[in-house]
Amino acid sequence: MPSVRSVKVIINARAGISDKEEARRRLAKIFVDRSVVFEVLLAGNGSEVAALAKASAKENWTVIMAGGGDGTINTVASYLIGTDKILGVLPLGTLNHFAKDLRIPLDLEGAARTAISGRAAAVDVAEVNGRIFLNNSSLGLYPTIVREREKQQRLGSGKWPAFVWAALAVFRRYPFLHVGLVAGGEKMSLKTPFVFIGNNEYLMERLSIGGRARLDRGLLSLYVTNRTGRWGLVRLAMRALLGRLREEKDFQTMLTDKMKIETRDKHVRVAFDGEIDLMKTPLHYQSRHGELRVMVPDSKNE
Repeated sequence: MPSVRSVKVIINARAGISDKEEARRRLAKIFVDRSVVFEVLLAGNGSEVAALAKASAKENWTVIMAGGGDGTINTVASYLIGTDKILGVLPLGTLNHFAKDLRIPLDLEGAARTAISGRAAAVDVAEVNGRIFLNNSSLGLYPTIVREREKQQRLGSGKWPAFVWAALAVFRRYPFLHVGLVAGGEKMSLKTPFVFIGNNEYLMERLSIGGRARLDRGLLSLYVTNRTGRWGLVRLAMRALLGRLREEKDFQTMLTDKMKIETRDKHVRVAFDGEIDLMKTPLHYQSRHGELRVMVPDSKNE
């Protein structure tokens, strides 16, 4: 029997699923068969997702289920922190990092069953200058590539051709960041192509690149490389694929619960779970331990 009696589902219509109406019908059947009170809504864009999430957090639902990619999951989760609502995850994106790290099924039926028959787990979220993220945040190469890709897409290029063009364009220019880091009681001054901050520790090992074993340690993971040339980045990538990234002398890692990042610029582009924003510096990162409840698979029911 389901442990949850009411579910509100918010699906981003731009998520990677071809027939949203068919998905809504399949979800309705699952909930009806299990006598769960439900409502399934389609949001036309990110702004509508945010508006529906904000309103739903004030309503009488047990679980608010977010259907979309990691950006959509992030948006809905940000409105549930500090409430009595539990996040349900319906992974409809390309990468679905958050769902994978929590072992949530990637198929619609499995995810729906987890939302109503799983268990509620307290997980960490991370924050930078008041902005929440569930997976990771980064400065440098990645936000720059995303900006260039979006520019090419506006000019008519497809997603992947635009990404390749953007990566090559950024690779040619190879922009550096001048950053000052204060983390774990240490101060560092670096000229670096990127800074990566994870919500808890990412496993930089072969076959597990980008995965996290736990999301409840109350930690941020910092990954940064010292100045390196273009081919130095290629070397980093190869070491990562071979499971030897920690041997790289120019690659530094650190675990801490908070950090400050300063740059020479008053504003810097920052990536959060695949979304990009222009933020005022300095950037203050912190872990918010156990502040989000999310439905995850219950081993007793497996």
